[in-house]
Amino acid sequence: MQRTLLVTGAAGMLGRFLLRRPPEGWALRLSDVAVPEAAPGEDWRQLDVTDPVATAAACDGVDAVLHLGGVANNLAATRDRLIPVNVGGTRNVLDAATAAGVRRVLLASSNHAVGFHRRPPGGRPLPDDVACRPDSLYGVTKAAMESLGGFYADRYGTEVVLLRIGSCFERPTSARMLATWLSPGDFCRLVGAALRAPVTGCVPVWGVSANTRRWWSTEGGDALGYHPRDDAEAFAAEVPPEPAEQVPAAETVGGSFPAGTR
Repeated sequence: MQRTLLVTGAAGMLGRFLLRRPPEGWALRLSDVAVPEAAPGEDWRQLDVTDPVATAAACDGVDAVLHLGGVANNLAATRDRLIPVNVGGTRNVLDAATAAGVRRVLLASSNHAVGFHRRPPGGRPLPDDVACRPDSLYGVTKAAMESLGGFYADRYGTEVVLLRIGSCFERPTSARMLATWLSPGDFCRLVGAALRAPVTGCVPVWGVSANTRRWWSTEGGDALGYHPRDDAEAFAAEVPPEPAEQVPAAETVGGSFPAGTR
């Protein structure tokens, strides 16, 4: 029996990646503030997650939610929207999922929720569940999203997976991304694993590919059955070297964010 996955923010880049490779056994209910022209067989709905009534309607009858909707940058032009959309919108999604009896919610968090953490000494990998240390106001909203996920897991028994996404693009374009890249294919594999795996409580997992230069743990992904296949090293010859003044930023999870944002 096919189940239904509500995807918020589905018109964005990650949503478009998922459309190419939807999780097996799931029908996608796609939603965004601005709805694109639908291809045959696509189910699109207009949704602003800051509207609790509309969010409740979108959650009605679904089996799980992938919450990608939000403001995805830290620019001054959008900063006033970060908290209402990323925090208030996440609360509305979790409220609506709870009211609709939806058990599994995947929240698109970010490496910037923990961006002030540095590379551990001795080559040890950074754990999936490292505590939040946001590196920007954007990172603060992602840390708040994670806290909301933990609260709803504890209070209502919602099964929450926090996807701590690295750098999800078609290909890596910087030296940092050789460590933090999450390929489109691996993003879709991560979503599929997060939907299939048994989950208790609120579980954080790094959203990163099988990169040779990766220094984030694989344990969270292993526990979910997430097995990335792609390696940014395949693109290393095409990536320009990091300017000397930016090399220290490679030691922090958030890259240049800790040094360059307020």
